[in-house]
Amino acid sequence: MGRGLERRRVFATSADKQDFVDRLEAGLSETGTQCLAWAMMNNHYHLLLRAGTTPLADLMRKLLGGYATTYNLRHGRVGYVFQNRYKSILCDEDAYLLELVRYIHLNPIRAKIVESLPALDRYIWTGHATLMGIHLLDWQQTEAVLARFGQQAIPARGSYRQFIAQGLSKPTGIDYGGGGLIRSYSGWQNIDRARKEHERKIGDERILGDSEFVEQALRQDQLRIENRAQLIREGWDLENLIIAVCAFFLVDPARVTEKARRDALSTAKSVICYYGTKRLHLSSIEVGLRLNMGQSAVSMSSKRGWKYCDEQALEWDNLAKYRA
Repeated sequence: MGRGLERRRVFATSADKQDFVDRLEAGLSETGTQCLAWAMMNNHYHLLLRAGTTPLADLMRKLLGGYATTYNLRHGRVGYVFQNRYKSILCDEDAYLLELVRYIHLNPIRAKIVESLPALDRYIWTGHATLMGIHLLDWQQTEAVLARFGQQAIPARGSYRQFIAQGLSKPTGIDYGGGGLIRSYSGWQNIDRARKEHERKIGDERILGDSEFVEQALRQDQLRIENRAQLIREGWDLENLIIAVCAFFLVDPARVTEKARRDALSTAKSVICYYGTKRLHLSSIEVGLRLNMGQSAVSMSSKRGWKYCDEQALEWDNLAKYRA
């Protein structure tokens, strides 16, 4: 979720909303992210996303940055559009999916943008109309939600709508601005201390789930941090990765900034993008700057690199002997 700077209207017109939605659609396709629910308000947005292998930050950076640029051009202004960084909350899907769908899709009624549930059924700036089969969007993952209400579309939609209607008179009882341990707490590097302070920080934002879910998320991220630290201790960095991959593919490392089209250089750059972002956990910006590629190109190359490594059984350890 995110708001306009100083709570200003950043989706004032239908053109603004459509631009944001179009960019969201493109970003979902590029990153393999799924959108299960969404709502466009006048000064903020809500997205319920199921992340794929590409970091959520890659999607949001391009979505918000691209939107801000065109928004300023449309409205003849300069400067920031959104207030600080977007807020992201990691949620336990099994426990909270449907409540989040209902919370997000009822926002226009609570904000009095639409006056009733029948009006919401036809309101095209949330995912509710798509779930109702009225405003069809190929990129919204309707099956993931409707399947929880039945196997056949029409009865499932009826049960879903009834569930949404119940939310009009039922308080959620959940603070969707908080819940669980804060993800950025100590950089997630002190998991023992985080566990001990679980009760004290249970109301903080960023992870919404019970203690087991919170600890599992912390353990997974701690493992990622430890793996990266181990690789750094072994001397791995982006430059050594480039040297190793280029040696494997018999490519001159000096050529990695060149444009490549379906040749050994192209494959080598794809593998560098894949292992650089997924194993060394470097940002797509950092990798892109070194390889003379844009963020979206790095994302697409990373997918090709993953496919090549999977099909050819090219493991990380296979590259070690080629490192400088």
